[in-house]
Amino acid sequence: MKPGQQTSVPSGQFQNVKEVEASAKAKMEKVIAGLQHEMTSMRTGRASVNLFDGITVEAYGSQMPINHVATLHVPEPTLITIQPYDVSQMGLIEKAIRSSDLGLNPSNDGKQIRVPIPTLTEERRKDMVKHLHHVAEEHRVRLRNVRRDSNEAIKKLVKDKLISEDEDRRGHEETQKLTDAYITKIDQLAKGKEKDILEVK
Repeated sequence: MKPGQQTSVPSGQFQNVKEVEASAKAKMEKVIAGLQHEMTSMRTGRASVNLFDGITVEAYGSQMPINHVATLHVPEPTLITIQPYDVSQMGLIEKAIRSSDLGLNPSNDGKQIRVPIPTLTEERRKDMVKHLHHVAEEHRVRLRNVRRDSNEAIKKLVKDKLISEDEDRRGHEETQKLTDAYITKIDQLAKGKEKDILEVK
């Protein structure tokens, strides 16, 4: 399961509205964490070691993240250097970067890999912003799914006579407030990332 993806709340696990709210909040936090994780691997005009977060290398018989097989540095704003712990892994690391969808062209001098970060074209920036909006919307939908599951859990508490109608109403109001607050967080994160992508260095 990808970070931030949600499963439905099993009905009957809650005894009161507070438990429903606590569960919803924890799930919404995971949605935000999932979005942040996805956004770190989106390219901007600046070099960042987080760029390679989603890339794995075939090493020692298993797929491993690049930062588990090498040290990454950003010596200048448009360059990332990669120092493999084992130089025999150099070709595999290069291949993994080349075959990713980042559009980067690594080279090595026998000791380390140099990855120049080219300036993004205006068209590429616009495509990335479009992709960013799509990813942000997916995470808003996940938040709304958490809200739906929470509201269903609250309705069940009423049906099972575990809470009063007043608590039922308050529970729905609090769930909506929580959803609005987390949607605002998504909007702010997406806005910040969009600014990073569109900023021409």
